[in-house]
Amino acid sequence: MGQRLSGMTEGIISIEDPRSPEVRAILERHLAFANAHSPREDVHALDVDGLVDPRIAFFGLRVNGTLVAVGALKELDPHHAELKSMHTIEEVRRRGLGAQMLEHLIGLAGTRGFQRLSLETGSMQAFAPARSLYATAGFESCGPFGQYVESSYSTFMTLSLAAGA
Repeated sequence: MGQRLSGMTEGIISIEDPRSPEVRAILERHLAFANAHSPREDVHALDVDGLVDPRIAFFGLRVNGTLVAVGALKELDPHHAELKSMHTIEEVRRRGLGAQMLEHLIGLAGTRGFQRLSLETGSMQAFAPARSLYATAGFESCGPFGQYVESSYSTFMTLSLAAGA
């Protein structure tokens, strides 16, 4: 796969079905990563069943037709959404594809009228690249939101989408 995708820095983002075999394969990698670096009770990644929730818009990013990244937007309430299931396969990381997916999801949240976009990610070193990506996009640290509780294994971040922010 690496050879065919080498040199590509931009993909095509579209709605994906979390139940498809390609998506399931990436979600398995996502859950394996989360479970390898977080205690079981602090793994908040959604499985396929969690991603077919009607409040979730789920997207995939393809390069040359190959699914290489996923991300989702979950409505928490009419003004607040959450980023979920952001994952780029290891073979194509550091090429800007995660940033492309993040930009898409931020734009979608704004288009849908959300005023705030939040996320939970790990606080361990393995999650440092994700935290850096979010901070570069303007996300700032915040406290737990929604159903989350304070944990030393979690980092909570939020981005104001309000007009003029």
